[in-house]
Amino acid sequence: MTPDDLSDATTIVVGASRGLGRGIATALANAGAPVIAVARTSQALDELADHNSLIRSEVADAADPTVPSRLIDRYEPRAIVVVAGATPLLRPLQQQTWETFCVNWHSDVRITFQWVREALLKPLRPHSKVIAISSGAALWGSSISGGYAGAKATQRFITDYARGEADGAGLQIGFSSVYPGLTGSTDLGRLAVAAHAAQSGVSEEEFLKGLGEPLTPEIAGAALVGLVRADMATVAPGYRLSAAGLQDLANPIA
Repeated sequence: MTPDDLSDATTIVVGASRGLGRGIATALANAGAPVIAVARTSQALDELADHNSLIRSEVADAADPTVPSRLIDRYEPRAIVVVAGATPLLRPLQQQTWETFCVNWHSDVRITFQWVREALLKPLRPHSKVIAISSGAALWGSSISGGYAGAKATQRFITDYARGEADGAGLQIGFSSVYPGLTGSTDLGRLAVAAHAAQSGVSEEEFLKGLGEPLTPEIAGAALVGLVRADMATVAPGYRLSAAGLQDLANPIA
């Protein structure tokens, strides 16, 4: 397989039914990669599979601890992209309960932990990649979403720890986290834009203008195709993701 040929790069996209996950699954399949699209919503997955013969749907709860081992054993992926997570309650700290504050710890963090753990235990084949889609909130915070920012930051710790374990064991598996900026192009993004605009006392249109060119699912998809194609030696532990594409966190000027 050449670097541009993804025919042998079976990729599991966890959380493929909507938003950035849907864009990533679509872009990978369009680039020639067999895609296993995982989500709880069968209708959305069926629509994806109907548009591209390289997409195979798997209706499953990504938080179920038995799902990662079952799907990794079945498909032996060369890449896993974890996008799935919960929608946080968008309220100030004092209007949260402990349960609402922790919702993303019990979903986003748990899902990432279970898939990363299974990738190490299996282990995946050499030169495989595991990519967790976190959030720009992990880098800058988010005062209106409870524990969301902290949960998304923990995804980075999980992939960093896994990268160290893989390197120490000579597994040649790459682990990275990607931090998309706030966008109005997804369901979650639109909710966040509305909440941030209200907190700032401006209209949603004004707030969106301040964000600049929007990050779209299509841009995210193209960026992840490049990351799946990339040589292992060039893959960084973390990337910002904006309308301009991926930017290495360790090299912000590049």
